[in-house]
Amino acid sequence: MADGVAVDEPVEPMSKAKINVVFATVVLGMLMAALDQTIVSAALPSIVADLGSAGHMAWVVTAYLLAEAVATVLAGKLGDLFGRKLLFQLSGVIFIAGSALAGLAPGMGVLILARGIQGIGAGGLMVTSMALIADTIPLRERGKYQGALGAVFGITTVVGPTLGGLFTDHASWRWCFYVNVPLAIIMIAMAARTLPHLRAVARPVIDYLGIGLVALGVSALILGLEFGGNEYPWGSWQIIGLFVLAAVLLVAFVMVENRAVAPMLPMRLFRSRVFTVCSVLSFIVGFAMLGSMTYLPAYLQYVDGATATVSGVRTLPLVVGLFITSVFSGQVVGRTGQYRYFPVVGMAVMAVGLALMSTMGRETSVWLESLYMLILGAGLGLSMQVLTIVVQNTVPYADLGTATSGVTFFRTLGSAFGTAVFGTLYNNQSKTALAEALRQTPGITPEAAANPKVLRELPLELSAQIVDAYANSINYVFRWVVPVALLGFAVAWFLPQVRLRDSARHGADDIGEGFSVPDSDDRVVQLERAVAATVRKARARKPIIPELIAASGSSLGPDAAWALGQVYLYDKQGLPAKIHGIAFRHRLPVEVLSPVFRRAVDDGLLFDDAGTLSLTGPGRREVDQLRAGWRRWLGDRLDDWNYRDPADRALLDEALSNIAGKLLEQGADSVEVAKV
Repeated sequence: MADGVAVDEPVEPMSKAKINVVFATVVLGMLMAALDQTIVSAALPSIVADLGSAGHMAWVVTAYLLAEAVATVLAGKLGDLFGRKLLFQLSGVIFIAGSALAGLAPGMGVLILARGIQGIGAGGLMVTSMALIADTIPLRERGKYQGALGAVFGITTVVGPTLGGLFTDHASWRWCFYVNVPLAIIMIAMAARTLPHLRAVARPVIDYLGIGLVALGVSALILGLEFGGNEYPWGSWQIIGLFVLAAVLLVAFVMVENRAVAPMLPMRLFRSRVFTVCSVLSFIVGFAMLGSMTYLPAYLQYVDGATATVSGVRTLPLVVGLFITSVFSGQVVGRTGQYRYFPVVGMAVMAVGLALMSTMGRETSVWLESLYMLILGAGLGLSMQVLTIVVQNTVPYADLGTATSGVTFFRTLGSAFGTAVFGTLYNNQSKTALAEALRQTPGITPEAAANPKVLRELPLELSAQIVDAYANSINYVFRWVVPVALLGFAVAWFLPQVRLRDSARHGADDIGEGFSVPDSDDRVVQLERAVAATVRKARARKPIIPELIAASGSSLGPDAAWALGQVYLYDKQGLPAKIHGIAFRHRLPVEVLSPVFRRAVDDGLLFDDAGTLSLTGPGRREVDQLRAGWRRWLGDRLDDWNYRDPADRALLDEALSNIAGKLLEQGADSVEVAKV
């Protein structure tokens, strides 16, 4: 085999600098989308003081979350249909439009509409961000980048309220939205220059009817909860009609999903006790977390007299508790595989935290309030970290993507319901309490009572009744949410303990998994991730090529097996296998690789046609034997996957073909996977 043969111009592997630029682009999109879930919480009292309509305050958050939940379901399929780069940029444009309209909103109705538009853009940005990481980041580095992206999603929980408070105090609450416009323009420009044009080969099937029915049904239910006792009496025909409409639409959704070719949420998943329990718990976690984080800044501003900025900072104990226990539980689960009691303990701790927070008042010290928030956050962290991991561990691989996105969908729905229910309880209680307080303090107008800045400038003897009314109203909310946490405590006992897959344990200590970033529902993408995690974990212990050869029963040495695998990989992608190209992609001298391939040619395993290598008959039989061994090796580590089952084999072959193509394009050195 000649070393100096002419070769086609090799494709330049993606450089570290290019990878970092792509990642920065994706992070910017994820950052803006995730940040806007919480950035308005510290600004809500000022928004109400400026625009009025305190009864609709919760919808500033709920509209965003509902639109985001629906958009995340659609975005993955639309990205496959039109290309992820295009959808990423289009989502950015929608997000810009919603942000600009929110900043200019003259009233609460326009602001709520704008937040819904923002949510649509945010859902697209989140899902395509995760998909673009899978498309562009080399497989050997993808885990760390996906973990970092998940951590960014979690960190926004910390900085969101604080950043919103800074804008509110030093500029205007409108800058919570204006700031997105220049950032999104930069992101779109960066995406145009850095992101590749990729789309799925097969045309995806989209469950438009199912998505529409669940969106309308959930919206009707939340509207009924939000309007009940606020806009209309609970027994009025409007509220009853909304509940009946919600029931009809959701029943229709179930019927449609049972017949859909590619259902958004297959009803068969609920036959799994693990999926059902984790979905309920994920809903409750979202319910308590976003509901609390939305109304805690209002409590701190109205009752403690904190500025918007300080109120954002003062919520940090909740997030600190959440992070600490998330990391702790993930580490324990990753090392021991034991997860069952974390949600049980987490729900109990969360109930205690909510109960303690319902006792806070004007006389409660800052340190005691911080302790109560820390306890609530600890309960949330213990509960939320394991839910996605457990579901990924137990559902069949064919349902892996749908089940993962399903649990995240329930958490987002829980966040929307939590914000709406918190708002309904708060509005119904505060309306009466504030009216009574204003009657006892005639020197304060309703407008002054609604403005936390004006309220904290009043003498305490004049504002005490108003402050107590706010404290009692928000305490009332936390008191009523305690039974929800106790329900979660009861449900958590039904979560069975099963042995975790290797891939699930590998990701258990990743904080990004705990925050359940909206992700692709593509089962092949999820299986790629599971295979990659399994290989990474195995390689961290010892080289796996000898294990694969042993599993196949082949008599080849590791160098010959590697060489055949490289030629097979090129042939599978329809590319000429030339030693210079192989050496270039692995960044190895040609002189080092030449003897390996020359021996394979001499042994009759490879054929050299003027520098282009191909497998001979015996070489192809050896590769087939190695592939069979590879499947057996994976079968021992990917629980619930049967390499003898034709459906499982077809699914894995599709995932492995995708991995092989990406390894070749990216110049990866994960040759163990490449040999598949």
